[in-house]
Amino acid sequence: MARRVISSEHTCSPFQSIPFSPKPLLLAVALAAAGGVFTSASAESEDSRVMPRVVVVGTQDGDAERQPGAVSLITEDDLSLRQPRSTEEALRLVPGVSIKPEEESAIVANIGIRGLSSADYKTLILEDGVPVAPGLFVGNGRYYNPRIQRMEGIEVLKGAASLRYGPSTIGGVINYITNDPEEGAKLALRAGSFDTQEATLEVGGSSPSDEAKFGAVVSHARSDGFMDKGYEMTDVMIKVGMAVGDNQWLGVKYTDYKNDANISYRGLFLQAYKDGADYNPAPDDYFLTGRRSVDITHEWEINAGAKLKTLIYGSELYRDYWRYATNNSASVAAGRWVYTDNLNGNNRSFDRFGIDTRLTLQHPLFGLQNEAEVGVRAMTESMDDVTVGATRATPRTGTINKDVVDSADSLAVFVQNRFSVTEAFAVTAGLRVESYEQKRKDKRVATDNQAVTSNVEALPGVGATYQVNPGLQLFASVYKAFSPALNSDALDGLEDQELEAERSINLEFGLRGKQEKLSYELALFQMDFDNQIIPANSNTQFQRTNGGKTLHRGVEGGFGWELGAGFKLQANATYIPDAEFDGDRLDANGNVTTPDGNRITYVPEWVANLALEYSIGSLRTALSLHHTGKQFTDVLNTKEIAENTSGFFTGQIDSFTLLDFNAVYEVNRHLSLNASVKNLTDERYIASLRQGIYVGPERSFEAGVIVKF
Repeated sequence: MARRVISSEHTCSPFQSIPFSPKPLLLAVALAAAGGVFTSASAESEDSRVMPRVVVVGTQDGDAERQPGAVSLITEDDLSLRQPRSTEEALRLVPGVSIKPEEESAIVANIGIRGLSSADYKTLILEDGVPVAPGLFVGNGRYYNPRIQRMEGIEVLKGAASLRYGPSTIGGVINYITNDPEEGAKLALRAGSFDTQEATLEVGGSSPSDEAKFGAVVSHARSDGFMDKGYEMTDVMIKVGMAVGDNQWLGVKYTDYKNDANISYRGLFLQAYKDGADYNPAPDDYFLTGRRSVDITHEWEINAGAKLKTLIYGSELYRDYWRYATNNSASVAAGRWVYTDNLNGNNRSFDRFGIDTRLTLQHPLFGLQNEAEVGVRAMTESMDDVTVGATRATPRTGTINKDVVDSADSLAVFVQNRFSVTEAFAVTAGLRVESYEQKRKDKRVATDNQAVTSNVEALPGVGATYQVNPGLQLFASVYKAFSPALNSDALDGLEDQELEAERSINLEFGLRGKQEKLSYELALFQMDFDNQIIPANSNTQFQRTNGGKTLHRGVEGGFGWELGAGFKLQANATYIPDAEFDGDRLDANGNVTTPDGNRITYVPEWVANLALEYSIGSLRTALSLHHTGKQFTDVLNTKEIAENTSGFFTGQIDSFTLLDFNAVYEVNRHLSLNASVKNLTDERYIASLRQGIYVGPERSFEAGVIVKF
């Protein structure tokens, strides 16, 4: 990617000064043409092979039961009924997940799983098998959150089987599945509170032989936003797939995303929150993002027992964050932020290119029915981190105060084998070895301007499933997972900070099954970290310190129950009694700053979601309840909300319960209507604390129409 030039001509329009580099794309095309390799262990339909895709669980009956870990699948019907505004909102259907609903469209995702902080990055998030976070090694910020408008489903996989997909699988893997092309066209229009307007157009077609498909999804949305935190978003996805001979399939996906959002890390002061203030506390701050990507998937069915599939991906992303400085003493006196004329641009751009190759084999080792998966993933990432000092008179241009390039090259090899010991009992064993080298270069320093560090992680895992009877299956797994220390922490100050990777030994035991009108899954879990680096307020030194041990224990479960007469009950709950520091936590100088037993930040003890659905004829409705328990926001477990000397707010935020109502009416096969009310009771609650109080979105209304041609 060409570097952005910060000058008086710099306007931050999408990719205006970040031309898409053709080199990764040309290489990907050449490799795909040569016949690449990557496959899912599950069987797929003939239609999906015309448009090959990467799944982590599978789309066929029985795929979930083959996984030695907890599995959740969010279907197209679920999304159609719930009408989520964001992927965050959709993930409420998954046991073990907690979110911080800071703004309604979740431009920046805040997702926690199984006692991992929802302000942290230890769960791998994919889209069609491709990493979503801008950098897994150089900067795992969730600056890009895929738009729910182009998703037809979501897979969530936990346990040892998640090792196959990358680092940062401590919480498991979330895989967003994008829409496949369908014949014809579909136009979805939606409007609602905060002057929100949204339009999504889908088109698709195929060749006369049905051996080639084309499709596109184009979305545009704009809103004044809750608390005047407005945004304008455009998202384009184009997919092409074709058969190459009798046993090979090739698919190409291109995406182009842009979002200009009037959001900031600054929130309300405590008294303003209590008084019911609903103004934007940072009216001139902007969070500007854009992303382009190309994914190429090639599948080759060598024979009935061997498949190869290759996923080749390249992406570039920019995130420009323009924030005005504040006069803190004047702000405290005024009870709201008082801004100066100084403006800071914290601007980052990311490049990624990767190849992920997998071979799946069925073989008779030891006289058993076996399924093996062997693969290699090579990836390179870079982040250009530029800080610009500007003023109100000359915004978005000025003096470059920081110009650092972080890069990382990684190579992973993994192998997994599922042994079918009997018809009822299967054991899955696997090993992933991840090698990576990280570099940091300061372009503003003439000599000694680079630092390097490297690491190798060996990650074994084993799991098992046992089918007790047709309606009950037991599963269990134990595995080692890790999340790398990022460049900004590991190489802070152009010195190797000798940070250890975050490593966890994960245990899981559960049961699942179906009994006539009842489906269920229940899992006990434990995560035992030998070193966890937990993001804290920036006035601490925790982010570049080996923080020490933490322990997470809990139970999660979900069920669906067909009650009859058109009623259905769906529910999930997560109880995490233990998510705490095991031993004293030290700062960079070895001083005790967090006592043994303090709770991890942003980990509620209870999370529960309950939905009562009712269907009659062409009408479907759902009344959904979402409960999130109280949470600490700092490692000291401060209870009273207050501002510290650096302008950050800390304290315990109260539990909150939200109620949503959704309805969908299908007039005919060409026309459907939908409506929703979010936060039906208009509960006012605190979503999180940063530099002020982030208020959760208030009650809002939306209505829409979908027309199929």
